Amino acid sequence: MEIKNLLVVGSGLMGSGIGYVSGVGGFQTTIQDIQEESLEKSKKTIEDTLSKGVERNKLTADEAEAALKRIEFTTDLKASAEKADFVIEAVPELQKIKQSVFENLDQYTRPETILATNTSTMSPTEIGSYTTRPEKVIAMHFFNPVPKMKLVEIVKGLETTDETAATVKWVAEKMGKETVRINEFPGFVTSRISSLVGNEAFNMLMEGVGTPEEIDKAIELGLNYPMGPFKLGDLVGLDTRLNNLEYLHKTLGERFRPSPLLIKYVKAGRLGRKTGKGVYDYKDN
Repeated sequence: MEIKNLLVVGSGLMGSGIGYVSGVGGFQTTIQDIQEESLEKSKKTIEDTLSKGVERNKLTADEAEAALKRIEFTTDLKASAEKADFVIEAVPELQKIKQSVFENLDQYTRPETILATNTSTMSPTEIGSYTTRPEKVIAMHFFNPVPKMKLVEIVKGLETTDETAATVKWVAEKMGKETVRINEFPGFVTSRISSLVGNEAFNMLMEGVGTPEEIDKAIELGLNYPMGPFKLGDLVGLDTRLNNLEYLHKTLGERFRPSPLLIKYVKAGRLGRKTGKGVYDYKDN
């Protein structure tokens, strides 16, 4: 099946990034969300990213203009799904939301359309069970920020065919990404490691081992991480980090029990950059 029209469901940080690399990669791209305000923010984010790409000589002005023309924004899931050859869901990591999205996508898209989920922890087998085409459902895990991060984890469900996985690999490579194929297990590879490091950083902060700045600096310089666990958590969203940990705690056991301090931050609404304050304060940025 030829892939020309790509639909991204969800216009948040990840959805916007996926929409960007899709448009730059040459796909006719639709970004769908239920909120107009979120779509407007997504469009501005993509325009800004394209402008920065031109400034840094990553793209020519003509390439950026052409990419933007390939991307459209809509609140109409049914109409955008009907014309899609390939769908990437990028909604919050909550089972009820993903189930609703995939049940609708299964109803609205053509039977041959591949349905990918940008999940960092959840089972593509379970998500495939929400549809009548589990052989065409797969996890396609992008990383934040999507335009900069090179990796996509590809995770087959129990029924996913090799043909589906091969098509997903081709799509990811057209977007300029490198891929790894991971056997399905909660958290895959990267989320299990990242969740453990981020959670332990919160435990160390709670225990008074060091300040956030000191802990981040130690990890960055001592372990050669490009970004410390608190900076990364604030970027991804502490609520997202907590959701991932709760899922991994439920599926993999005690070592993933969320830090009480992380839970406290989320309850206080300190979710990171998107709220202006997480571990660090971004209100003046």
